[in-house]
Amino acid sequence: MVDLEPTVIDEVRTGTYRQLFHPDQLMTGKEDAANNYARGHYTVGKEIVDLVLDRIRKLADQCTGMQGFIVFHSFGGGTGSGFTSLLLERLSVDYGKKSKLEYAIYPAPQIATAVVEPYNAI
Repeated sequence: MVDLEPTVIDEVRTGTYRQLFHPDQLMTGKEDAANNYARGHYTVGKEIVDLVLDRIRKLADQCTGMQGFIVFHSFGGGTGSGFTSLLLERLSVDYGKKSKLEYAIYPAPQIATAVVEPYNAI
C-alpha cells in the first residue's frame, strides 16, 4: 500500500485493519501531491518510486510463477493518478509483458473532495 502523504497509511498502521498488512509493505512519502497529477508523476512521486519498486522486486523474487500485478487506485488525487501512472510505466519497463490489472475509481462531482479531480482523470 502506497501513499505519497503519510496520514492515511498511518491510520492503517495503527487502526483496526493493521494486521491485514505487513508493516514493510506500507509505504509513504513525506508530502502529498496536493491532488495534482504532475506532482504525483514528476516531482513528489519520483522521490519514492524507486523504494516502491524495490519492495515490489523483493516480493516478486519470492514468487515462483508470478503472472502479473493487481493495482487499486483512484484517478482523483495526485498519488492515484500521477504516481500510479509513473509506477505502471516503470513496472512495464522492469517486468515487460507481465499482466497489469487495474481497479480504478473515477472522480464524481457528488463526492469530490477537490475541484481538480476531474482534470487528473484525463
